[in-house]
Amino acid sequence: MNSTTVPNTIETTQADFLPLHGTDYVEFYVGNAKQAAHFYKTAFGFQSLAYAGPETGMMDKVSYVIRQNKLTFVLTTPLRIDNPIADHIYKHGDGVKVIALKVDDAKSAYEETTKRGGKSYMQPEVLKDINGEVVLSGIHTYGETVHLFVERKNYTGLFMPGFREWKSNYNPVSTGLLYVDHCVGNVGWNQMNPWVKFYEDVMGFRNILSFDDNDISTEYSALMSKVMSNGNGYVKFPINEPAEGKKKSQVEEYFDFYNGEGVQHVAIATADIVATVTELQKRGIEFLNIPDSYYETVLDRVGKIDEDLEPLQKLGVLIDRDDEGYLLQIFSKPLEDRPTLFFEIIQRKGAQSFGKGNFKALFEALEREQDARGNL
Repeated sequence: MNSTTVPNTIETTQADFLPLHGTDYVEFYVGNAKQAAHFYKTAFGFQSLAYAGPETGMMDKVSYVIRQNKLTFVLTTPLRIDNPIADHIYKHGDGVKVIALKVDDAKSAYEETTKRGGKSYMQPEVLKDINGEVVLSGIHTYGETVHLFVERKNYTGLFMPGFREWKSNYNPVSTGLLYVDHCVGNVGWNQMNPWVKFYEDVMGFRNILSFDDNDISTEYSALMSKVMSNGNGYVKFPINEPAEGKKKSQVEEYFDFYNGEGVQHVAIATADIVATVTELQKRGIEFLNIPDSYYETVLDRVGKIDEDLEPLQKLGVLIDRDDEGYLLQIFSKPLEDRPTLFFEIIQRKGAQSFGKGNFKALFEALEREQDARGNL
């Protein structure tokens, strides 16, 4: 995340034992990284950055690194069976494996989190090449998702040692995506509060917002959610768990197809949501459909906004306001054949919240998609 554009949202009264400077990258395990990279370049406007595989000495997998502004994705696929990445894809389908976080000291981050109860994923490891060194370490979080701590203050290369520049003649123009705003995790029944405690105790986060089934519900289904944020507000992780309803919620549908807990969606910031979403739609990205009735009263609820309502309505962009300002947000349909991972595009006009006023409209849109799949 671009730390220069996101204001502090939490006052800290004690030293932060895990200072974070935002999201370094998000790594997806996918069935075919070459094709996935082409898709993300074509549909979302990423540029080729780096590559690792047999040609660079990595014999069991390949990784393509793509970037747009301060948003970096790594797409990784296994080359053989009997590989934990292959097992992960077989079980979950394509999805997020790593949420990598920028730190000044990866060794300290590892020591501070593991001594507070974090389960080790990677002990501190120094990677070196002619451009310097990158230090990595990591811990497990919900499901099979992991947090890597990335220290790159002594590195001047494109991405990290073990990767080479990936040059391509095919580089579609940007769609205006800027950085990771937040990543949302789906956890199991009665598991939200234990994972809230994990982020509080192990990583020093705070619960800054809570939503219960009265906030996020329809006639048929419900969920609960709590938003965890680090001390400076640069990293935010909302955590969802299902709640009792007449029918199956979107979180339960996710579990059925992902086969466990994991990242539900990645929210990506833009400075012009109308331009970004218009371009994404031109490139084939599908978004949830919002009924026209939503827009008949939305300005009565949120008040004056800078944008014209008509293009927002045409695109299906949702609007909400908090004490600091307002936000504009839209949610894609699932990016995979399994109804699991999707993306949110968000433009913040001062607001630091998460669209509580939109939950009912969003949930109903998700339920319409579930019903069409026969999963409601």
